[in-house]
Amino acid sequence: MVFSKVEPSYFSKDGCRIIWSGIDEDDIDTVVLNKDELDQLVEILKNNNVGKVELEDNFSEILINSDVVQFRLKDRDQLEANTREFREKILEYAKIPHDPLYVQVFPKEFYPSVWIQKDDDAKPSEKKSQKPTSLLNAILSNKTKGTEISESDIFRIISTRRSTRKFSKTKVEDWKIEKILAAADTAPSAGNFQGLEVFYVKSKKAKEALVEAANRQPFVNAPLVLVFCMNPSRVKMNFSPEMLAKFSLQDATLAASYSQLVATALGLSSIWIGMIDEDKVKQVLGTDLRPSSILCIGYPDIRKSPKSRRKLKDLIHVLED
Repeated sequence: MVFSKVEPSYFSKDGCRIIWSGIDEDDIDTVVLNKDELDQLVEILKNNNVGKVELEDNFSEILINSDVVQFRLKDRDQLEANTREFREKILEYAKIPHDPLYVQVFPKEFYPSVWIQKDDDAKPSEKKSQKPTSLLNAILSNKTKGTEISESDIFRIISTRRSTRKFSKTKVEDWKIEKILAAADTAPSAGNFQGLEVFYVKSKKAKEALVEAANRQPFVNAPLVLVFCMNPSRVKMNFSPEMLAKFSLQDATLAASYSQLVATALGLSSIWIGMIDEDKVKQVLGTDLRPSSILCIGYPDIRKSPKSRRKLKDLIHVLED
């Protein structure tokens, strides 16, 4: 993976997304920084210093050396970037005036620059190749080159998804929220017009109002609340308004379902809310767009085991010649 660019976050104007690209166009990985993390990083880079930024999960960190910037991430592969190129793009994104950083040699504050596993004598490249494929990396980061995604992993995600009506107070990490929103963004849509909008509800007051708008279901006030709305005006196809509305409803539903499965893959739980007073939801969101569903996500207070479903022979109807 090669450091590629810095761009705005899906859900925060004050943070950023740092993008790495692979050989294929769709082969990417992303690290999301919140405002405090970005500010710390900018402060180090604008002064041409070395340093360390600890990320909000308290396990991941960014190490800034004179030659390389390392992202040591919990449960994810390590990412690196050339310090000079990284500094230039970060400071440009932050709109900080800066002079080009010429090549200089400094003692390294954080050594070694290349990650070395110390628990045995294996070489770093060998140790890394032995690491089991992360489901998150394989499915969400599109790291499919040389990687086989086991069908059992995909079906495990689907089969272990359970609706949760009681969430713990644990905050959902920003990078996980980013992945969930990215899944909504990449879901299939009619003509790729994406006839939907997603409202990420952070306001406590708005969450409480959504509880009332959702038949007083208290679990709507979850750590992460996403409202999926239809926007048929985005579907530029020559069909009747009724058909465009149908496409838009399908787009919003697919986006919500993709987000729900990704949340499960990330170790979170969720519940899909369809019983809503649409007019009240519109009022809470301040929009005229018709809401299709509310997706409530967080860490479950109690993790539930898979639930049995009806038999396939009762579900599937086969038409034969």
